[in-house]
Amino acid sequence: MRYVSTRAAGGEGLPFRDILLSGLAPDGGLYIPRRYPEVSPGRLDQWREVLAGQGYAALAAQVLDLFAPDYPAGETLRLARSAYTTEAFGDPEIVPVDHLEGTRLFLAHLSNGPTAAFKDMAMQLIGPLFEYELEQRDAWMTVLGATSGDTGGAAEHALLGRERLRVAMLTPRGRMTPFQQAQMFSIDDPVVANLAIDGVFDDCQDLVKAVNLDREFKERWRIGAVNSINWARVAAQVVYYFAAYFRSGQDRVSFAVPTGNFGNILAGHVARQMGLPVDRLILATNENNVLDEFFTTGVYRPRASSQTLETSSPSMDISKASNFERFVADLLGRDGERVAHLFGQVLPEDGFFDLSGTPEFAAASERFGFVSGGSTHADRLAAIRRLWRDHQVLVDPHTADAVHLALASGVPGPIIVTETALPVKFAQTIAEAIGAPPPVPARFAGLMDAPRHVTDLPNDAAVLKGWLADWLAG
Repeated sequence: MRYVSTRAAGGEGLPFRDILLSGLAPDGGLYIPRRYPEVSPGRLDQWREVLAGQGYAALAAQVLDLFAPDYPAGETLRLARSAYTTEAFGDPEIVPVDHLEGTRLFLAHLSNGPTAAFKDMAMQLIGPLFEYELEQRDAWMTVLGATSGDTGGAAEHALLGRERLRVAMLTPRGRMTPFQQAQMFSIDDPVVANLAIDGVFDDCQDLVKAVNLDREFKERWRIGAVNSINWARVAAQVVYYFAAYFRSGQDRVSFAVPTGNFGNILAGHVARQMGLPVDRLILATNENNVLDEFFTTGVYRPRASSQTLETSSPSMDISKASNFERFVADLLGRDGERVAHLFGQVLPEDGFFDLSGTPEFAAASERFGFVSGGSTHADRLAAIRRLWRDHQVLVDPHTADAVHLALASGVPGPIIVTETALPVKFAQTIAEAIGAPPPVPARFAGLMDAPRHVTDLPNDAAVLKGWLADWLAG
């Protein structure tokens, strides 16, 4: 298994362990496997038995072995078992799946981890992977990331206390919920830096990319990525699509996925390409509907910061989907020159690109199974109320976006909704929907009153690099 850049998509490529710590490819593209591993019906049956008999960690190791065959025998299983524990996730199944009685919907619970968000599903594995690789290389690394709400907390808690790692996380100032801010800013540790940027998530993401593209700075300070531009994040998320499918007990399913950065649903796309029996991937956006616009019209038009709306599903307030380039590479048959032209030239110059007249886009829905739609604040409130009234199930507003689209899409057959976070992270919206705040898990008692540790910075790459250099040299 070798990895190439979306903007080259050829050549010999690199092994998984060489791309794990690097983030962006040198040409500005994203690493993808030269080809996705194929999972036969026989192997699906085998994996079903592995999950049932040995648990989620064993399944994760089996999947990771396909993407990272360069690890010593048994090492991925050891790492997965250190990540996916009952202690960390509060449930031995790690990803339990519930059927909403009287409906076609299943709910895959992905938010039982340490920070109550689905990002824990990948981050808890990323921590051991990074630590193992740095130990093998006798090296250290600075993890630089951006978050719209949940990635930052999940990353910091997964990497905290691990030797050889420092973490700097960029957040859009004032754009996260009070709970999300408290989860991150309450961390008081010299190897963790929270930086609040004067802008939206897309600005934070652009700053991370700008730092990664400065090769001298990146090499000097050993900058690595923990956002889903890092392929390991995507590979780890592929696992729960297989697990949720097995636990649904269905022959074929569709998935409804709330997404802004295209990382979560990209993992579903990869699982489908590998052979998971998925009919449709229902892409749910909020009012920031750039991705829905593409799958509806063929036009990809990221919005400016001033046009990115602040909504009640804030982790999806994203208008530049960093993982979307990986899907376009698949859509265009791994034509690296076309991908480089679109993302490296057309998009920066024109602000959009249009694939509506191409044969590839015409076949995209049938070939890749995507169905898309948007959701509003009113839709989210209605979905939260409906599940609470009819099933006594409380979901967060992002999951509610996916529930709304699952019901409105017209897609037949069983649909698995991928949960995004626990409701406690979005208390104001939950209270508006059902008239009462969500319960606060015992592990978060007192969190909102903890002291905050955060530094405000302007949206300026030079200022960011100067701050990072001073912090890392100190």
